[in-house]
Amino acid sequence: MANNTGQTVLALLTGAAIGAGIGILYAPDKGSKTRDNISKSAKKAQKELTKKLEETTKALGSKASAARMSFEEKLEDTISSASYKADDVLKALEEKLEDLRKQNSKLQKK
Repeated sequence: MANNTGQTVLALLTGAAIGAGIGILYAPDKGSKTRDNISKSAKKAQKELTKKLEETTKALGSKASAARMSFEEKLEDTISSASYKADDVLKALEEKLEDLRKQNSKLQKK
């Protein structure tokens, strides 16, 4: 999306520059009026660019927020799963330790 927006902005700026150049060359009006028209066109292009930039910023912010939430959920699931597995490993080790203690106790009685 950012690449498309960049191309759109570049096309808009190029079109505005070409239009302004052609307007100056073929302007039937006085220089002051032509400059006013160019100024108005430049301000309009600036407003459009600002609007596009704000839209792109909002879209990227939303995507970044969604990606962060997804990452946090996956991280939480992974940590939870690892915690359960760690509990299972600890339980198995405790059981094995208890078996070894019983065997050691039997061996010491003999």
